[in-house]
Amino acid sequence: MLPRIIIHNSISIDGSLTNFEPNMGLHYQIAANYKPDAHLIGSNTIKKGIEIYGESIPQEEEKDFQKQERDKSLPYWVIIDTRGDLKGLLHTCRRFEFCKDVIILLSEKTPKNYLTHLKQRNYDYHIVGKDHVDLTKAFEILSKKYQIKTILTDTGRILSNILLNQGFVSEISLLIHPLILGNKSYNIFNDVEKTLKLKLLKKEILEKQYIWVVYKVEK
Repeated sequence: MLPRIIIHNSISIDGSLTNFEPNMGLHYQIAANYKPDAHLIGSNTIKKGIEIYGESIPQEEEKDFQKQERDKSLPYWVIIDTRGDLKGLLHTCRRFEFCKDVIILLSEKTPKNYLTHLKQRNYDYHIVGKDHVDLTKAFEILSKKYQIKTILTDTGRILSNILLNQGFVSEISLLIHPLILGNKSYNIFNDVEKTLKLKLLKKEILEKQYIWVVYKVEK
């Protein structure tokens, strides 16, 4: 059985993912409520996060070449990185105290030197797909090998829209901010290819001005 996939994002009233400062406290408070077994993240989101929140990339240390002993209830970070964009950056993820460990999803086109890089550092990785990651195969592996039942993704538009277009998403959770971006809007659902029917599961006003809504995606 494939894991349950939940998209969770902070957006403006007109659906923008970017060009505003989200309430990260509320965002991650909601995400934690789901108690996911894994977070699914694209490599570009990791890179942007490091650029925004990291002052500089720390040097790798001996401990970065080994899996860390963490609370078993913590979620994995499952990262799609077919081009090896995170070579030399993954230790910043492994060091994050709320991450059990990192699992990398690759394709047959992934550079061989990146595979060597991952092996040397004892990262779990899986080659699933010829050119791009075959998400069905990836989710089957995550379910069977790691007993992952719930995956939450709060990554960017590209991965979210792929998940929606391929029919993997069970729920959409949105923290709506009291802003209109207008012509600066980067719409979260701009690349969804067909009309999706949704059923409202939850609506809640937070801190008097934010609205949290949760929809079930009708199959």
